[in-house]
Amino acid sequence: MDSVQDTNLIVSDSETGKRLDIFLVSHLPELSRSRIQKLIKEGEALVNGTAVKPNYTIEMGDEIKISLPEPKELEVKAEEIPFEIIYEDHDLIVVNKPQGMVVHPAAGNWQGTLVNALLYHCQDLSGINGVLRPGIVHRIDKDTSGLLVVAKNDLTHMNLAEQIKAHTITRVYHAIVCGVMAEPAGIIEAPIGRHPVQRKKMAVVLKNGRHAVTRYHVLERFQGFTWVEVRLETGRTHQIRVHMSYLGYPVAGDPLYGQKKENLGLKGQALHARVLGFHHPRTGEYMEFTAPLPKYFEELLQKLRN
Repeated sequence: MDSVQDTNLIVSDSETGKRLDIFLVSHLPELSRSRIQKLIKEGEALVNGTAVKPNYTIEMGDEIKISLPEPKELEVKAEEIPFEIIYEDHDLIVVNKPQGMVVHPAAGNWQGTLVNALLYHCQDLSGINGVLRPGIVHRIDKDTSGLLVVAKNDLTHMNLAEQIKAHTITRVYHAIVCGVMAEPAGIIEAPIGRHPVQRKKMAVVLKNGRHAVTRYHVLERFQGFTWVEVRLETGRTHQIRVHMSYLGYPVAGDPLYGQKKENLGLKGQALHARVLGFHHPRTGEYMEFTAPLPKYFEELLQKLRN
């Protein structure tokens, strides 16, 4: 396989005694440590012309050559599927995902996903972990609409993942929930984990549950329903849907955690990722985006007001 580039480095006195993988991470910050370890194991990083292990201890004067092979094509078909782009540059793309679209290909959904659409649209993917693919940093469920940021390279992917881990990304959702909420606002702090019996569901569980915090405030009350704004402080799987159900106000239209007798004619949960904010991985500038409420959501609000 032809290499995109070879990088040659000489170990200085101050770097003597470091592990090879750590040394390379400091010189190639655009690559993740797992990617570098993979390259070393595949013989793409040589010390004085010899293949070594990632934990090799480097010495002053060692000549290190690392080759970056061309990223492999992702074995997922690129498809010309229209989707709404809110913002795009060489590092990332912010999209407004419609309700009903799956984010990532998986068993039963190999086509028609956001990743299929992104592969067709993005001609400047530099490869994440050696594969030409858009980096899905966070997902939203198939029937949840709204904002999603996708990385185009390793550097962006790692940085955004760190921001999510540090809970510094702004994520605000709008939801219509079943029941009339009496309190104007509140905080739900309850650990979320896999449901002990129904494995497709998540639940509030004390044993092996992960810390989860959701803030909400009421925007408008209707007969039997409430429109709320929800802010995620953590990002657990199905967090809003699980927390609102746990509180006794499940998201309207939710097939997994909702009520069966709503008669609202929804095709999925009334949940929209409205605001997304983060620091740009390359410039450090804080950026915030807003996606207007989709047609199905606006129509539901009108229906409830009438």
